[in-house]
Amino acid sequence: MPFTFDILHRQGSARTGVFATPHGEVETPAFMPVGTLATVKALDPDDLHRAGASMVLSNAYHLHLRPGDELIRKLGGLHHFMGWDGPMLTDSGGFQVFSLETLRTITEEGVEFRSHINGDAKFFTPESVVAIQRNLGADVMMQFDHVIPGQSSEAVAGDAMERSARWLGRCLAAFNQSAATAPFAQTLFPIVQGGIHPQLRRESVSRITDQADWAGFGIGGLSVGEAKPDMYSMLETTDDALPRDRPRYLMGVGFPDDLIEGVRRGVDLFDCVAPTRMGRTGAVFTHDGRLNVKRAELREDPGPLDPDCDCPTCTRFSRAYLRHLFVSEEILGLRLLSLHNVHFLIRLMRTAREHIAGGTFDRWSADWLGRYFATPQLTR
Repeated sequence: MPFTFDILHRQGSARTGVFATPHGEVETPAFMPVGTLATVKALDPDDLHRAGASMVLSNAYHLHLRPGDELIRKLGGLHHFMGWDGPMLTDSGGFQVFSLETLRTITEEGVEFRSHINGDAKFFTPESVVAIQRNLGADVMMQFDHVIPGQSSEAVAGDAMERSARWLGRCLAAFNQSAATAPFAQTLFPIVQGGIHPQLRRESVSRITDQADWAGFGIGGLSVGEAKPDMYSMLETTDDALPRDRPRYLMGVGFPDDLIEGVRRGVDLFDCVAPTRMGRTGAVFTHDGRLNVKRAELREDPGPLDPDCDCPTCTRFSRAYLRHLFVSEEILGLRLLSLHNVHFLIRLMRTAREHIAGGTFDRWSADWLGRYFATPQLTR
């Protein structure tokens, strides 16, 4: 079996492990930079390797629309197409389709929607989404699921959870039927849904684990509008319910405090567009909270963004220079801040692994969060 997961150390629910894929191993817990359109914005694969990234994410919805998943397959698959030789995951596009709201219609068969690019009518089904991800060829593909807002009622969340479970069965059948002719070695992850309702989360896990022996699990429907205590509570529920010998991937979550709190609750993999999106607007993570480099008081600041960061941005350039780049609308500023933010989260997870292995994660994480929130968040 090309996909395995070995747990190396535990401290409470936090653990370190190694997730093996056909394109290499991923030391967990880990943050996956997001390359939605087959690129982590402003960075190239060499930047990601130097930052310590082991696995990246791309999006089936966006790549199906442009340049087309069949073209990517013809050109050798997503790894070859984007020049990334490490492990890769593709999101099914469920979140993107359901976020269109007024541009889509949901039925039991699938979702009809209009392209955000040109308005063309499209129809996604569990089967078509598996076919798209077969063409892309990422190591891990995600099921097509029904995504709802974070504060949805129990009735709405239950309906979406049940539909996701039914669609998972169709995804699995399509995945198995295409296995013999598949051009790439891949695995399929199911997605736990249920909103902020613990009984629905537990039922979702039961519906999922009854269907197959999965190589790993996605945890979806969080960080979509619910309060953070509710998100953390749902992670505790899924931590108790999910098999402990498989990796857990918390989808779309990537702020430093959420990564630490997720690791504390048994999460192994994270992804989020926030590091590069924030970088493109001048905002960065530091050990002392968030900082916006466009602030006037940084105009003459000779220090690094974060004196405790060893990324190329912090070791080579001053706050004053980075502010100048943004005020002058120089592209280099977007790249340097994106690089810093991605490096920051990857390093944070590496440090978490070290402290879990050393049995000091609880004390270290409390101290880290205490410092991070001690200083006002300078994002204005």
